[in-house]
Amino acid sequence: MNLKPRAAIVLLAAFAAVSAHAQQRVLVLDPQASKVTFKLEATGHDVEGSFVLENGRIAFDPATGVASGEIAIDLKSAETGNKSRDETMHEDVLETGKFPRAVFRAEKIRGSVPDSGTGQVTLDGTLSFHGADHKVSLPAKIDVQNGRVKADTQIEIPYVEWGLHDPSIIMLRVAKVVSVKVRAEGSLEAGEGAK
Repeated sequence: MNLKPRAAIVLLAAFAAVSAHAQQRVLVLDPQASKVTFKLEATGHDVEGSFVLENGRIAFDPATGVASGEIAIDLKSAETGNKSRDETMHEDVLETGKFPRAVFRAEKIRGSVPDSGTGQVTLDGTLSFHGADHKVSLPAKIDVQNGRVKADTQIEIPYVEWGLHDPSIIMLRVAKVVSVKVRAEGSLEAGEGAK
């Protein structure tokens, strides 16, 4: 029996595995440079506010799209500029005493992250929010310059459908979906094993 073809196949498979691992990249977000805002339509006006990005680190393999890591948002930091409204939001809607964070856990990235310039990707994963997990996809526009990344994404969260309290009252009606925008900035680095 000729072992040379079998040895060649084993070597090629090993080389492919090493090459794929060597290409892993890591996006590390900078909380100070990033911004998370939300908008909720309401009777007569829209309610706008912000959250603080706690941390974020996403590792991904450009060849396979496999991703891991998470992005965490501090829900206790939510504010709209109106003290009474903020108290209602924290106590009755978000219940931040019990659910202080929202965490997105990455599973897959679709699209290509350029070494430099602009691109479009979609990050698939699970959003842990208010005690439940939800599968979500985050389409993002990205811009890479000298290892720095800026990414813009938006997600519509059907908070009432997801079991949160509807703050509508007789004279004030609010939408059942809140729009959350993320402007993330950070660095794009070589992952473990990359050269």
